[in-house]
Amino acid sequence: MTTNRRQFASDNYAGICPEAWAAMADANSGHVPGYGDDPWTERAADLIRDLFETECEVFFVFNGTSANSLALASLCQSYHSILCHEAAHVETDECGAPEFFSNGTKVLTMAGADGKVSPVEVERMVRRRSDIHYPKPRVVSLTQSTEVGTVYTPDELKAVWARAKSLGLRMHMDGARFANAVAALGVAPKEITWQAGVDVLCFGGTKNGMAVGEAVVFFNRDLAHEFDYRCKQAGQLASKMRYLAAPWVGMLESGAWLRNARNANAMAARLHDAVRGLPGVKVVRPPQANGLFLELPSQVAEGMRARGWRFYDFIGGAYRLMCSWDTQEEDVLAFAGDLQRCCG
Repeated sequence: MTTNRRQFASDNYAGICPEAWAAMADANSGHVPGYGDDPWTERAADLIRDLFETECEVFFVFNGTSANSLALASLCQSYHSILCHEAAHVETDECGAPEFFSNGTKVLTMAGADGKVSPVEVERMVRRRSDIHYPKPRVVSLTQSTEVGTVYTPDELKAVWARAKSLGLRMHMDGARFANAVAALGVAPKEITWQAGVDVLCFGGTKNGMAVGEAVVFFNRDLAHEFDYRCKQAGQLASKMRYLAAPWVGMLESGAWLRNARNANAMAARLHDAVRGLPGVKVVRPPQANGLFLELPSQVAEGMRARGWRFYDFIGGAYRLMCSWDTQEEDVLAFAGDLQRCCG
């Protein structure tokens, strides 16, 4: 059962955007081969190669947990470790899946301002122990945009890459909201991926207007060796793969992938402008992508929930408000109006 109110709890709440829906409808005719041997999957992969302006290996899976976990497993041996921010989704919200699918690779966390990994912390983690009793660091995992709504600039990514490369580490990017980062930075996708040292990107579609589906994009093509077998073993090889791939065709050919992200980002900025300065409301940081984090008195938060609003309070150490591809200014103003009344 649905409600007409668009919420701010998660960009997963939103439905399917028209471009993705239309592409699925177009794919839903006739018979085509299964398991990815179809024209929709081929076209989607080629469009991703065009988007990033490079040859890369592309695989489609159902969700972000499988994308991240299988990609990280392809970069590691079981005795290795993965370095990530302490707030990273691969650490806090994937139920140990990266360790499970890598047969035991350990996730090691680092602190860092604004949800970001720093070159200094990467080196500290690598240098602090080098004995055989310690899981040897092998991968740095970055989240773009981060779990606290910030984005890495190209220069920040290159700085992490330079340190990682000097230490023999590979780079993975959790891009569940990658489109929002591209929109925020106004850069070409290549500038914050392979040109900044990223070996593999998990490119998110679900939070940007698709029903399901993430693309695992290997810029280091050697690391994709037998990745198709990992997908099959993990239950991620869709028999009717065209339904995972077709939405990517619709989104990329129409430009909706970037329009959707721009709208979500713009609505987060509009929400920030509408609520800052209200009594008792503290903006943790101005939004850089499509998330706004606020500190609210508990009675205000309870009052907003009593009015039917939903939002999380366990991510980023504050109340999180996420804008979606379909968030409208009327939604922002309705939320801000209720918040003003609750603060009064």
